[in-house]
Amino acid sequence: MRTEIVGTDAGDARVTWHPAKQARLVLAVSHGAGGGIEARDLQALAAVLPDHGVTVALVEQPWRVAGKKLAPAPKTLDVGWRGIWPAVTKPGLPVISGGRSAGARVACRTAVDLGAHAVLALSFPLHPPGKPEKSRAEELLGSGVPTLVVQGGNDPFGKPEEFPDGAYTLVEVDHGDHGFAVPKRAEISQEQAVALITDAVVEWTGSLA
Repeated sequence: MRTEIVGTDAGDARVTWHPAKQARLVLAVSHGAGGGIEARDLQALAAVLPDHGVTVALVEQPWRVAGKKLAPAPKTLDVGWRGIWPAVTKPGLPVISGGRSAGARVACRTAVDLGAHAVLALSFPLHPPGKPEKSRAEELLGSGVPTLVVQGGNDPFGKPEEFPDGAYTLVEVDHGDHGFAVPKRAEISQEQAVALITDAVVEWTGSLA
C-alpha cells in the first residue's frame, strides 16, 4: 500500500494504492459526500480485489483532504475526479471508474469523457430520501460503459426495485442501508453482506474483456 498526493484544479486529492501483483485492471474508487475511504465497502474491495488481478486506488476528493466536512457542488467533484485520472491511468491498464453514493454519480457523469473501461456504482443515490420525483436515473443510464450497481435492499436513496430498466447490472444487498449496514434481525450477517459485495465485484471484473 502506498499513498500519493495528486494536484487537481479543485485542490490536492489523495490516492491510496492497493496494488495487485499481476494486475490486469485498475479500480479507481471514491467516497460519498458524508464519509471517506474508511467506508466498509471500499475497504473490503481494497482488501479482496488485488488477489484477483485488480489494483485498487482509493481516492479521497480534495474537500476531504482539506479537512472540510461538507462536499462541494457536483461540478467541483467532477473537477477533482478528472484531475486524478492521469495518476490512475499511469500504470497503463484499463481503468474502472468507481464510487459510492455521490462518488458513483461522479463516475457515471465522467466515464465517457475520461475513457473509463467500466463503472462501479456503490449505493447509487437514485433520488434524495423521500423524494423519488427528483430522480438521477439519467446519470446512471448515461454512463455509456459497462456498469455494475451494488445497492442495499433498504437504501433510502433508492431501493433496487425503484431503479429503471437499463444497460447495467444491479446486485442487491439484502436489508442493506445506504452504507450497506444490515440490522441484527436480518437473515444475513454484516460479514455476509460485505462478502456479497466483494463477490459480486470480483465476478463482474472477471467478466470484463
